[in-house]
Amino acid sequence: MIEFKAITKQYADDTALQAVNLRVNSRELFVLVGPSGSGKTTLLKTVNRLVVPTSGQVLIDGESVADQDLQQLRRHVGYVLQSSALFPNMTVMQNAAVQLEALGWDKAQIKPRIEHLLQLVDLDPKLYAQRKPAQLSGGEAQRVGIVRALAADPKLMLMDEPFSALDPVAKRQLQNLILRLHQKLATTIIFVTHDMQEALRLADRMAVLHNGRLQQVGTPQAVLAAPANAFVADFFKDVIAAQQTLAQVVAAGFGRPAHHAADKTLFSSTSIYTWAALLHAAPESVVQVGATQLTAADLIAYLATCPKGGLSHV
Repeated sequence: MIEFKAITKQYADDTALQAVNLRVNSRELFVLVGPSGSGKTTLLKTVNRLVVPTSGQVLIDGESVADQDLQQLRRHVGYVLQSSALFPNMTVMQNAAVQLEALGWDKAQIKPRIEHLLQLVDLDPKLYAQRKPAQLSGGEAQRVGIVRALAADPKLMLMDEPFSALDPVAKRQLQNLILRLHQKLATTIIFVTHDMQEALRLADRMAVLHNGRLQQVGTPQAVLAAPANAFVADFFKDVIAAQQTLAQVVAAGFGRPAHHAADKTLFSSTSIYTWAALLHAAPESVVQVGATQLTAADLIAYLATCPKGGLSHV
């Protein structure tokens, strides 16, 4: 668990963070979202002490990061940057193994560990292990950066707008990858983005920041359903206007009254894409929205009634 206690960061002519109090639960994929200059990256960097707050404390499992050995702290916290930041003269295997070399791992242990992680991120070690960064696409290089961050099996991974420089297809693929890795590895992830759709797609919970102040914390569904203030409502207004929700499915007459226990209860504000992801994992599942139960057949029937091109994917 990570706790931010009254974090303030004051620069000479600017206050980047103002008394931010926030808790990130263990094994949570937590997203910090907000416009450029909102303080989200500054807050992220207080975790691995790339930024030292003017006042306040950051605690990991109850221990202040200020009291920890800096090198040990950073070696046990995975960090993925906007650019992959790979060393151009080193192979994929060498780049991915940097942390393990620093931790003194035996070479006989390093190779199978990196090969396993390369397979997890869909890079065949036989094809990629000996390539140089110049031989990789942007998406492939970022996958290597993710492997490097995961190499030492950190309990916490920080991701600072890691997909913002990628094209939409590569971005989507890597979002899918992160969701899959998070489910498989159960690593705590703090993810920074200014992309509202990315935040809504990835987050278990998210925090909205503006001008260094925390505006709202909650699940994506809760934030969309009940924005805490005018800024949050305005920040997500385009997403809210475009989003297809379960409330719309029910209002269109699909579903049936609940007569037995459902597999899962969802908010009426839940995106149909969140519902679709649930059905992808469990096609026979029944979800309950208020007093109505819905199945996969209801989703198919609803989509069939929508105008062609009339859905905006969140």
